[in-house]
Amino acid sequence: MHAIIPVAGIGTRLRPFTHSLPKVLVNVAGKPILGHILDSLVEQGITSATIITGYKGELVEEFVTNNYKLDATFVQQDEMLGLGHAIWTARESLEDEPVLIILGDTVFDVDLSTLNARQFSSLGVKHVDDPRRFGVVIEEGEFVTRLVEKPETLVSTMAIVGLYYIHQPRKLSSALETLITNNIRTKEEYQLTDALQLMVDAGEKFTTFTVDGWYDCGKPETLLATNRFLLTKRGVQPPAPEGCVFVPPVHVDPAAVVAHSVIGPYASISKGAVVRNSIIRDSIISDNASAIDIALDQSIIGENAEITGRFSTINIGDASIVRLSQ
Repeated sequence: MHAIIPVAGIGTRLRPFTHSLPKVLVNVAGKPILGHILDSLVEQGITSATIITGYKGELVEEFVTNNYKLDATFVQQDEMLGLGHAIWTARESLEDEPVLIILGDTVFDVDLSTLNARQFSSLGVKHVDDPRRFGVVIEEGEFVTRLVEKPETLVSTMAIVGLYYIHQPRKLSSALETLITNNIRTKEEYQLTDALQLMVDAGEKFTTFTVDGWYDCGKPETLLATNRFLLTKRGVQPPAPEGCVFVPPVHVDPAAVVAHSVIGPYASISKGAVVRNSIIRDSIISDNASAIDIALDQSIIGENAEITGRFSTINIGDASIVRLSQ
């Protein structure tokens, strides 16, 4: 099975961190969001992928090629015209082999091994209280009859969570071509859900599978929630250096420097980071950042940023310097 991973988004809701990084390279639980996705795919036997890049795509390509022995192809989406348009730019990957489309801004915890045995295409879904931000499915029996993108009125609470198993990719390619050729848009964009609906209308059968372990990384608060989940899932905790206390669960990279500090719970200290004389809880300290003489809670410190001072809740972008007076 081949994977298609669209990661072209700008990530406006994660600014200031995405001023210098594409969203999928923002750190959570010790590695970029995309790293967690690729680790899961490799663990489940998927060894080839098409990665659709856009904003700062060269950094994505560098990260993948430097860290993964993956048969990866990179396709550039030059215009942000929706998820359907993104997959259309990678249409050469839509051939006879089944494909798994995975959105690049979510971390999932689901067994994908059963998908290859399925006779039909299948969509990962989860119940949500407010479906207006998602595409949703309507089912009759075991099959999907209708898909609606970001419904204004309540038609279903079963949201499509960014995992799409396509059993016959050439049919998806044809449906996407119909959208583009006829300029069929919803909310000014070419939507993947509209292409899937065309497939349903043409007789293609879709089932669903439940994804309880689905974690959004699109906003600072959801990034921190995902950080908490991933840290809780880990069993082994790092030993605390002399003069420090680690309150599990935590992640402290071996290449980080931590001295005279209390770390955790739910704190991630990434490679090259320096933490001294500080209390860090429920926070992410990114690569090569430093936190000195400070207490932080529910905070995200970007790469190469420096912060010193007093107790705060703060999100600062990469390469920033903040000094808070006592």
